[in-house]
Amino acid sequence: MVQHEPEISVLGAHLERLQRQHLYRRRETVDSPQGVELVIDGRSFLNFCSNDYLGLANHPQVVEAFQSGVLRYGVGAGASHLISGHSRAHQALEEELADFVGAPRALLFSTGYMANLGAVGALTDRRGTVFEDKLNHASLIDAARLCQASVRRYPHGDLGRLQALLAESAGKKLVLTDGVFSMDGDVAPLSALTELARRHGATLLVDDAHGLGVLGAGGRGSCEIFRQPVASPLILMGTLGKAFGTFGAFVAAAEEVIETLIQHARAYIYTTALPPAVAEATRASLRLVRTEAWRRDLLRERISQFRRGAGELGLRVLDSATAIQPVILGDPDAALAAAAALRQHGILVPAIRPPTVARNASRLRITLSAAHTASHVEHLLDALARLPGLPG
Repeated sequence: MVQHEPEISVLGAHLERLQRQHLYRRRETVDSPQGVELVIDGRSFLNFCSNDYLGLANHPQVVEAFQSGVLRYGVGAGASHLISGHSRAHQALEEELADFVGAPRALLFSTGYMANLGAVGALTDRRGTVFEDKLNHASLIDAARLCQASVRRYPHGDLGRLQALLAESAGKKLVLTDGVFSMDGDVAPLSALTELARRHGATLLVDDAHGLGVLGAGGRGSCEIFRQPVASPLILMGTLGKAFGTFGAFVAAAEEVIETLIQHARAYIYTTALPPAVAEATRASLRLVRTEAWRRDLLRERISQFRRGAGELGLRVLDSATAIQPVILGDPDAALAAAAALRQHGILVPAIRPPTVARNASRLRITLSAAHTASHVEHLLDALARLPGLPG
């Protein structure tokens, strides 16, 4: 009789392999509010790994709105939106988000991951096909895997290949793309993608988690810089835990799309609603996003400053004009060593390794914020210059 190794031992062996391959992930326990400086185990670090792009996560007005929301609504929603969890705060935020992005309606989800799972599952069926960029976020990849439609992936940004795939497919067609790709920091060609979708009778779902609040004069993201309205065939998914500094996500689209999600998106129907106090905090942060354009101006200055300095150092930085600035090192060990050396200088920058990126594309993923000062960026560049063997 064949004796099988107990499952717990199999898991342990797998974890040991990850550690030997330097692919094991560890969490940090932060003792301070989010900001450009974090306290970990009593030590202060300069933070270049946050998605708090506009510095709103600990803004006094956002904090005050959250506190007022707790006093009015309590700390939990108590139920799903379709039972008794949809509060006046949720309704107001949905209406304000729709107005912000210029869409007929918006629908709140508890996370961006759930928004993508819910939208893709509700908008496809077994007779349809999902098309997606190979560098899409994991939530879009998983959404395609879990839905009943066929899945076709195209090489990153390859519009010719996408057009060929669309032309040879029948039934419902749903194209999925990041607006700003989270590991490379480049922006999807939304004008061309929208035209392709329209020409082939497809719907285009854009995950603009890293673009909203940051890109465009008004902060309306990738759709704004490409002058693409949130209207058929385009559907927008945005998250609230990055530039907005709070938590949650939303889908913005035509009335019929939003009603379809309310009726059929399982990730919306079968989960507790976002706490109303979070919705109130997000309403405050949305007002700041809309009225304080200087935050985007400052962020662009910090991005330009870093890119100039990185060029002078000869670093291999990807072509990104966004807050995501990857420094490619290739080898996972080199990325880990560089991140550890920066930590010794009091700087937090994550080493991104497989399977998040390709095996030969390990990197330092530097993210910038409007709250960073010029001296913060100079300190980072000086620390990078001191790392042996990094430039190149």
